[in-house]
Amino acid sequence: QVQLVESGGGLVQAGGSLRLSCAASGRTASNYAMGWFRQAPGKEREFVAAISWSGGSADYSDSVKGRFTISRDNAKNTVYLQMNSVKPEDTAVYSCASRITYEYTTIYTDGQQYNYWGQGTQVTVSS
Repeated sequence: QVQLVESGGGLVQAGGSLRLSCAASGRTASNYAMGWFRQAPGKEREFVAAISWSGGSADYSDSVKGRFTISRDNAKNTVYLQMNSVKPEDTAVYSCASRITYEYTTIYTDGQQYNYWGQGTQVTVSS
């Protein structure tokens, strides 16, 4: 089992920055692909960003591309989401997810492809 704990959420003004962290514990190993998803009130959960096991490949939703950056530190079992130039429409609960993979560079953008989820952290962007 893998436990994921997100941190770093909060209230930020539009145009500002925030960095989310997701720490993994339990049966951890570096061969996990990771992703960030978000869910706003009354909306479906949506993909935000994903990173491969190696950390060398990443993908983003069109709505955050160029503003958000996903990264990982396998030595710390932690994945990050750097959020820059945030907008009110970025307001949501952000959750990280992980799954075992044997594909060094594969990225997973579908939430159903993930096995483990964190509880989420609230991000609120004021206008």
